[in-house]
Amino acid sequence: MDNRVPIGVSVWPRPGVANDVANMIELVALARSTGLRSVWFGQRMDLDSLVLAGVVAQAVGEIGVGTSVVPINPRHPVVVASQAQTVQATSGGRFRLGLGLGSPALESAAFGIHEDRPVARLREYLTALRSLIEEGGADLAGERVHARPPLPTTVHGGANVPLLVAALGPQALRVSGELADGVIPNLAGPRTLSSHIVPRFERARPAWPIRAAQIVAGVTAVVTDRPEEVRARAAESMAFYESVPSYRAVLNREGVEYAADLALIGDEEYVTRGLRRYIDAGATELLITQTDLGGPDDQLRTWRLLAELSA
Repeated sequence: MDNRVPIGVSVWPRPGVANDVANMIELVALARSTGLRSVWFGQRMDLDSLVLAGVVAQAVGEIGVGTSVVPINPRHPVVVASQAQTVQATSGGRFRLGLGLGSPALESAAFGIHEDRPVARLREYLTALRSLIEEGGADLAGERVHARPPLPTTVHGGANVPLLVAALGPQALRVSGELADGVIPNLAGPRTLSSHIVPRFERARPAWPIRAAQIVAGVTAVVTDRPEEVRARAAESMAFYESVPSYRAVLNREGVEYAADLALIGDEEYVTRGLRRYIDAGATELLITQTDLGGPDDQLRTWRLLAELSA
């Protein structure tokens, strides 16, 4: 594949294992052995993505680790800055912090919270987080975020944490362009990337950014000889996206009805062609998700292809 870009994969424990964390370490070691460049950990309500990133980075060397993504509403930026710097120091500089606006329905049910001005919170959150990590403190008393720690927030060896945001909407993209280092949009097809995400993010970037822009496109992909069977699993696992307004807007823009219509499921040639479209659309990196939909053998087959295609 011409114009190669780095490719990473999201990793989650396999069902029925005795120890989820031990299994994650094994899977990441396997990913590294295939030649993959990075692994990403989602945030659910069992395993913690930031803790997991630190543990895995300590156990498995020479592979990048990242979160995709940590919701900003339940965690204060002082706490996240401390966690992120700790992971960065543990990893020796291989960590990237992916943040997200979160799911209102899930957060209301789990925490009893509802953020009615998510973009305003995102702006204040990123402002505080950058200051906490890069300047060792913050002095922010905003409408949505208060961050005035009375003690230093510097972790030696933990600086230089790239901040990425799972931004899809115009306002979130503008704030991310101004204050973050990149975006990590999931389920944003090539049309959405080229016409919506990349131009809006780039327009908002400062004239002299601290780091090069990172556009990490999340794509569901599986290399398999059983495409219909795996696609049926994808349709079931991805159906919830179809009722989320921001994702529904993406599906409409892509001209598809179902989230699984954007999944790349087929042989090596089919998946390679599909991934090339994301690169042509402006992605600087690919994050391949749900590679386990077809089982361990298909997952390893997928990882091997991705390693061959990766820069």
